Amino acid sequence: MLANEVLSFIEENDVKFIRLAFTDLFGQLRNIAVLPDQLAPAMESGVAIDATAVPGCACAPGGSLLLRPDPDTLCMLPWRPQSGRVCRLLCDLLTPGGEPFWMDGRALLRTAARHAREAGLEVRIGTDCEFYLLDLDDRGRPTLEPHDQGGYMDVAPMDRCEDIRRDIVLTLEQMNIRPESSHHERGPGQNEVDFHRAEPVTAADHYVAFLHAVRSVSQRYGVHATFLPRPLAGEEGNGLHVKLSFYQDGRNLFRLENGRLEPMARSAMAGVLRRLAEITLFLNPLPGSYDRLGACGAFNRLCWSMERDRSALRIPLPQSRFARMQLSSPDPTMNPYIGFALLIEAALEGMAENASLEPYCVSPDQAKTLPASMDEALALACGSGFVRRVLPGEAPECFFARARSLMESSRGNASELARRQLLRY
Repeated sequence: MLANEVLSFIEENDVKFIRLAFTDLFGQLRNIAVLPDQLAPAMESGVAIDATAVPGCACAPGGSLLLRPDPDTLCMLPWRPQSGRVCRLLCDLLTPGGEPFWMDGRALLRTAARHAREAGLEVRIGTDCEFYLLDLDDRGRPTLEPHDQGGYMDVAPMDRCEDIRRDIVLTLEQMNIRPESSHHERGPGQNEVDFHRAEPVTAADHYVAFLHAVRSVSQRYGVHATFLPRPLAGEEGNGLHVKLSFYQDGRNLFRLENGRLEPMARSAMAGVLRRLAEITLFLNPLPGSYDRLGACGAFNRLCWSMERDRSALRIPLPQSRFARMQLSSPDPTMNPYIGFALLIEAALEGMAENASLEPYCVSPDQAKTLPASMDEALALACGSGFVRRVLPGEAPECFFARARSLMESSRGNASELARRQLLRY
């Protein structure tokens, strides 16, 4: 969409507020609202923000950044009033000189997708995301009481979440995002929404919009949506299954040929598996992430499979046109731009080096495990040359400092940290 088309849409649809949204380094959505007459100058020269107040952006030149709206991300916010409507544009982060900010997740993911194209490959990413719906107390605060006692793919009346899920899906459709499917998950009050594959930046944009829509729609129903990796002790954790497809000249590399995976697909998988422990801190960024990874049946084994077992990586439907590698260890609290970029770069590195998949062709019982704690994940990330090659500038140290702060908070007042994270995630 062109800038003038955005301006025409704003005028024709009685839009009164435009939210210019972006994510901080850790994937949290933030925004600033402008009136319609300020949109044209914003699209031309950007809107200045105080970068020192944005987590992970304090190193910006002069402490300031510019938000430049991306016209292709225009969408209405359906849960806002229909009279005097509100729309949203996702933004790129620029330095005051108009250059891409090196800590901007969208820019980083664009670079990874460009590296794939330079290697003659196209990448598509899909996600399956789980979340819990929790009841509120009489003051409107989230409790740890699930909204229902349903189980996997249950129907009403056991599934009391179906109307909320339906409204979430319809809301996303109005935002030009089409989910693939939705259903009740295994845990009480737990749900899942799955998405079709898309170009990497689009997939991450859709994921960020999905989180916002789920929280907003759920609030209208008087329940709280949480994407915490394991909000309810003793119940299933929330996972974010990341589905990566690579194409060369229109050919899906993960589709079985003569009953075998071709060498490039095997090397891509090996590349991801050999870097997975080092990047776990970014895919599982909270102390509670490791409660989920350490649970019985968790996808925490450094091996691959075509079956559903404890393998972190598997190839579902290998004989169909939807064949892909599916990574099941991440959780929904990761920054999708950073996480997707790391996974793409790991796969490309594996293919460039013809990495062998043989070390990972073992049963889950024989395989090494992913980090069992944030301490272990942090140590591996700190020692990773791969992480420092892919993430620019001060980005790794920002993540490391945040991890240390979260671990210190969890040791000091764990209940207060849990309360804050329940509200945030």
